[in-house]
Amino acid sequence: MVELSGRDEAMAGGERGESLALAMRIILRMAEAAGASRLIDVNSAHVDSCLYQGEAGLDFAERLADGGATVVVPTTLNVSSLDLLHPHLFRGDREVADRARRLMEAYVAMGAEPTWTCAPYQSVRPGFGEHIAWAESNAIVFANSVLGARTDRYGDFIDICAALTGRVPEAGLHLDANRRARAVFWLGGLSRPLLASEVLYPILGHLIGRMTGRSIPAIVGLPADAPEDGLKALGAAAASSGGVAMFHAVGRTPEAPTLDHALRGEPAALEVAVDLPMLRKARDELSTAADGPLTAVSVGTPHFSISEFEELARLIAGRRSAIDFFVNTSRDVLARAAAAGLVEPLREAGVEIVTDTCTYITPILRHPGGVAMTNSGKWAYYAPGNLGVTVAFGSLADCVASAVAGRVTRDETVWR
Repeated sequence: MVELSGRDEAMAGGERGESLALAMRIILRMAEAAGASRLIDVNSAHVDSCLYQGEAGLDFAERLADGGATVVVPTTLNVSSLDLLHPHLFRGDREVADRARRLMEAYVAMGAEPTWTCAPYQSVRPGFGEHIAWAESNAIVFANSVLGARTDRYGDFIDICAALTGRVPEAGLHLDANRRARAVFWLGGLSRPLLASEVLYPILGHLIGRMTGRSIPAIVGLPADAPEDGLKALGAAAASSGGVAMFHAVGRTPEAPTLDHALRGEPAALEVAVDLPMLRKARDELSTAADGPLTAVSVGTPHFSISEFEELARLIAGRRSAIDFFVNTSRDVLARAAAAGLVEPLREAGVEIVTDTCTYITPILRHPGGVAMTNSGKWAYYAPGNLGVTVAFGSLADCVASAVAGRVTRDETVWR
């Protein structure tokens, strides 16, 4: 039996309207399924349901919006199916586009912020220990791991229900006991150049996700100054190949000053000494094309940060892409990049900016039957199934060199 506050009972009983009653009933059923005895408040929400995936999602959102429902906590919106700033990029069915737009409008009508990004943490930073209700797998793992905020792995429909009620079950990763590491990955045998390389993070994430599933891993040996963009890429890949919602980077993330802290004094169920052959194998799993001509490059999954814009500008300076080159990012980061003078030189170099959505979920690629290159473990994992494309994986520097050459080019230096 779930303990309810007076406000919970009022919402569930319909005193605040049928939309809130529906949302609270869903939250309560989730609490029962999770074995939670009570609900807790959340301070923010991030909604993934705004991505159009069929009529059911649109019907649900419009039912809530038509009933006058409004969010009660600050609520950001994940990527949608359309780039409203660059509508010419959409190459899909117009009827689907109309429904996707209606879905976006329904969530904005409920008071959510039209952020349209999978990386809300680039603009909104929940505090350490703060309870939130975030959907979108990479946002969840980043919030739990890098920020030390607390969210369970919320999915479509639950996310907006939490935003409307401000309540979630006291279960999962909201609880101390469920945040300890169960697996340990040792990186002691890796070379310094590889540990310093941007390309390590998505590959390591892919390996960890595949080996741990939904368990929480602790990673020993990452640099103490590991960049946020690297941790972002690691978490996104681990949440794609597995169900990882949190990781501990010992000496780097806030709940893992030591391995013992990450494990909470308990033994690990799995220990893995990561070596170069294992990483090479994981790297190769992210490619379905070894070499040959390219038709496109796509980066920014999760969405590009300012730091990544700066690095791309440095890498492509004085050169021009010979093929389609897409950068996925948020409106907020795009505005900051433009103010910093980074956007126009990139466009002059043949780079196309995509906002509000991402090229692995929306028909944007002009040649979907060709070979596309990415530095994203998440994009490489999902794009073949979603789009039918053949994928070549490499570092951001590899992506730029390949775009300029028009064919797959990789620097193998760190893999020797």
